Amino acid sequence: MLTGLALPGLAQANGTPDILDRSFCVFDPVGANGPLFAITKTFQPVALKKGIRLELRAYTDEKVAAEDFKAGQCDAVLLTGTRAREFNKFTGSLEAMGAVPGEEEMRLLYNTLAQPKARPFLVDGNYEVAGVFPGGAVYLHTRDRAIDSVEKLQGKRIATLDFDTASVRMVRHVGASVVGSNSANFAGKFNNGSVDLAYAPAVAYTPLELYKGVTPNGGVFRYALAYMNFQVVIHRDRFPEDAGQMVRDEAAKRIDEAYEIIAEAEAGIPDEVWMYPPAEDVAEYDKMLRKVRLSLLADGVYDERAIKLMKAIRCRVDGSRAECSS
Repeated sequence: MLTGLALPGLAQANGTPDILDRSFCVFDPVGANGPLFAITKTFQPVALKKGIRLELRAYTDEKVAAEDFKAGQCDAVLLTGTRAREFNKFTGSLEAMGAVPGEEEMRLLYNTLAQPKARPFLVDGNYEVAGVFPGGAVYLHTRDRAIDSVEKLQGKRIATLDFDTASVRMVRHVGASVVGSNSANFAGKFNNGSVDLAYAPAVAYTPLELYKGVTPNGGVFRYALAYMNFQVVIHRDRFPEDAGQMVRDEAAKRIDEAYEIIAEAEAGIPDEVWMYPPAEDVAEYDKMLRKVRLSLLADGVYDERAIKLMKAIRCRVDGSRAECSS
């Protein structure tokens, strides 16, 4: 499919296809032995069949990976959705606070974005989001189980991704204190007690040793603040025209595998660690996240098309939600 395209330098004089050597910079907080890097490796043989030889490079610092990609030192990069927002505002809005309540909504969203007709939303200048992978619900981790309501967050120190406008605004909205952090150091701050709380998906609990911060008096609040994702972004001019769709098709085939990893990670958090908010609180949290989400949309942080799409999906799954009547 890809090797038949007329790319500069792709075909030799005798008509046989050349191999394109391309670099793929992969953010994985654990490094080359981490789960994200392992999943990315499975794409190498698929790409090679299409005439693209991927050289994988592991990054434990996501900011460095993004900057190397922007500077052209990586042809493709794997980043979290929040970090990828600078390359595509539409897909960078998929992690909007409370916009995706659960797995059913996320599956519908991914299936929609994997369709070829969705490509215009995934292209921004020379950047294309070639694939989106689920990372699971983002949960609040606390060192003290007594912090079990929004009111009790006031004045508490929360490890906050300081490059993410949405996270900073959310923390300030609940009256907590922003402690600037990044993907490389937030877990350490939580585990050593520099902060009272941190937020992360279940897939980070064991690899980043968040149990050290949770033990002995803490817990994990089982309410999805957002739904984390990982995105593959490519420089369009360095790949065949349909390379992005190839990755999206491949990612769609592996969606069940991704959810198995998420389910296994959530099951790996001991029952006694989970904290469950009462139903009436959940309704209030939903309203609060919606208020913050709409303020961020008004300020241009989120893409309106993405916010509308996710609302349509939420209402399709649960038409009884208060927002679905508006």
